[in-house]
Amino acid sequence: MVAATLWNRRLQHYPDTRPRMVQLAIVVVATIVLYYEAYVASAVAPSIIAFYGMSFPYYVYITVVANAVGAFASLLAGLADRWGRANLVTYGLGVTGLLVAFGLPNAPTAFTFGLLSAVVGFVEGIILVATPALVRDYSPQIGRASAMGFWTLGPVVGSLIVAAVSSSTVDALPDWQSQFVICGVVGLVVFVIALVGLRELSPNLRDQLMVSMQDRALIEARAAGVDTDPRHPWRQVLHLDVIGSAFAVAVFLIIYYTAVGFFTIYFTTIFGMGLAEANGIGNWFWAFDAIALIVVGIVSDRLGVRKPFMLVGAVASVIMTIVFLTRGPDTSYPALVVITSLTAVSLGVAYAPWMASFTETVERRNPALMATGLAVWGWIVRVVVAVSIFILPLVVSSMTPLVQYGAEVKALSTQYAPELQTIAAVDPATLAALPTTPSLAATAVGQIAQKLDVDAATATARLQAVAAVPAKDLAFLQQHGKEVASAAEESASQWRTWWWVCVAGELLFIPFVFVMSGRWSPKRARQDVAEHEQRVAAELERLSRTPTG
Repeated sequence: MVAATLWNRRLQHYPDTRPRMVQLAIVVVATIVLYYEAYVASAVAPSIIAFYGMSFPYYVYITVVANAVGAFASLLAGLADRWGRANLVTYGLGVTGLLVAFGLPNAPTAFTFGLLSAVVGFVEGIILVATPALVRDYSPQIGRASAMGFWTLGPVVGSLIVAAVSSSTVDALPDWQSQFVICGVVGLVVFVIALVGLRELSPNLRDQLMVSMQDRALIEARAAGVDTDPRHPWRQVLHLDVIGSAFAVAVFLIIYYTAVGFFTIYFTTIFGMGLAEANGIGNWFWAFDAIALIVVGIVSDRLGVRKPFMLVGAVASVIMTIVFLTRGPDTSYPALVVITSLTAVSLGVAYAPWMASFTETVERRNPALMATGLAVWGWIVRVVVAVSIFILPLVVSSMTPLVQYGAEVKALSTQYAPELQTIAAVDPATLAALPTTPSLAATAVGQIAQKLDVDAATATARLQAVAAVPAKDLAFLQQHGKEVASAAEESASQWRTWWWVCVAGELLFIPFVFVMSGRWSPKRARQDVAEHEQRVAAELERLSRTPTG
């Protein structure tokens, strides 16, 4: 009896507002946790790379494989139209929670870490198609942008939690494994909540188009006659408005996925920030993105239009990304916060209305095939992400020395800054011969006094301080110092090239706005709703007069 209850999660009647909001809340929380699990590695990426001795490309390709596996798992999620959604979400949360809490932090090798990351990516690829389908089921079109705005909080708040937790705990819990354990425990708690509380609509209810809550009586009256086994599902959704718009948003979000995976690496290597400081930038970025998603979703629903927001957000994203890519290491921290926050707002303005419009575009084809349409979207997004991340190390090819040695070079350079200044003042040949020819000490003292404009006593003291520096530290700086400095200079230019790739993706998004469902004019949108309500009233009256048998 208990097992049947935990597996059979279908509702036979459309829920009232309060229980419907509870279901939406569980779905949103589940989505947030899933993205938290997906993104937690990015907060401690430099530490993971150092722990396993990975190259930068090796780490990147772990992400590529996880996204590629998730892409094909997304296609399997299309089966949710037949099998349901709630069980996929619930038990998937249990699997990912266990892997993140116990599997990944205990991976003995880089290969095992990558393999487990791919398994997590596979499970999440299935779940993250089922969750927006559930949001669609519980949200009529009139409130769709608000609901999808809350769903898109999943990746954004997931990223915000990653940044907030890591920036608050990374100093107290410096080992990277702690971040995974915290994340996995949170995931298991949400798994229990979903196990007890998450439900889904029966196929007869969810496979219909619902514009407003006034449609509730009609969809329940129709439910007995709905065909829940549509034929040729892929053929019905594989059209330009579905495929093209999914591809467009995938390339539009290249900058988003770059921020998720590599902002920490970018700011620690190019701008010389510590992990906590770099994740602090993420706090601002994701917080403003989350606010934009909610506010714009509500405003879009009030006005009844999606396309104007998508267009304005895309244009603003192009402008802010160009501003961002022109910033260098001399940019102040507050300036970076403002620039990245405005970039995040621009992305949010476009994305929440896009999600609502995409589900409405799929409904225009067939409301019964929502999970199939979202599976197409999930597959395309993950393929584009996998390909773009695969290309990233080819464009930004100088990152490995920075990621592997940059932090230690910076720490040693700061710790021994006076000693390094002294070393630079001594002729290299003299410096090399000093250990075996002590008589050259006077020559070295003279060179230090002359170049640093100090007296002989001070110069002697500085030379003695150099002798006190551990040999291994000097050897490390001599071996990797120039390599890191050269990589930093090259990488800054290479990253600018990559940000231009992101700009191109944002520009490509714009023309596909015009093929999606929805009006440009709020007035026309209100007329559509009024006409729909008249048709609903007429059909309800007709059904009430039809003999029931």
